[in-house]
Amino acid sequence: MTDAPDRPTVLTAADGDVWRITLDRPETGNPVTPALAADLAAALAARPEQSRVVLLLANGPRFCVGGDIGSFAGASNPGDFVGRLASDWHQVIRALLSCPVPVVAGVQGAVAGAGVGLIGACDLVVCARTTKIRPAYGAIGFTPDGGTSWALSRALGAPRALDLLLSNGSLTAAEAHLTGLVARLVEDEDLQATAEQLATRIAAGPIRTMVRTRALVRQAATRTLEEQLDDEAQLIAESASDPEGREGVRAFVEKRAPDFRNAR
Repeated sequence: MTDAPDRPTVLTAADGDVWRITLDRPETGNPVTPALAADLAAALAARPEQSRVVLLLANGPRFCVGGDIGSFAGASNPGDFVGRLASDWHQVIRALLSCPVPVVAGVQGAVAGAGVGLIGACDLVVCARTTKIRPAYGAIGFTPDGGTSWALSRALGAPRALDLLLSNGSLTAAEAHLTGLVARLVEDEDLQATAEQLATRIAAGPIRTMVRTRALVRQAATRTLEEQLDDEAQLIAESASDPEGREGVRAFVEKRAPDFRNAR
């Protein structure tokens, strides 16, 4: 399967404080291809400096069906092709994990293969109720990539992650919400509006503080309490010195809403 060279696989738009990135191969389920990896990496790199949140969405009934298996079958050297694609895709995952602003995603329909790792790299995921999440690697004899094993192990724990991966199982949206793989569960027709509202709400908050908080939460599972306490002390001191922290305290004392957007 070949992407039309004159048609990007993602659409981007600045919507106030929100940098919207939309996967745009609805006719094929937004599969992970070399073109998508390149376009998504470029879209993240092109984020306007003034934007305060990234909102990741997808056109069509399916969010992301994972790798384009047809291209795997057609490759003269499958190991080389898949390895290069995984390497390129992992740069996207790293860009999301290190994004200087929070990342919100709205997902629907199907999330499979590397698409699972994609949502796992986002900070807040809003999920439509009828969504199905299926790693699907075992069905084609592959091991996980794209951070999928990390995201599933972090959310489900090792035993349940292995059960899902080794049995070629799937999760309903309700199960994904219950285990913490996704943050919010909404009716299908409310998905986009809810994701947009959440992104706008997050954008009004203390963005640099949120990024520090994200780091603390992600590190918590692999660190001792003593290590976590040390980092908490350091980061709360940084936040108190930051213009965001100063504005938050000042607004509290003055009994008004804080203006974090202009806290520079």
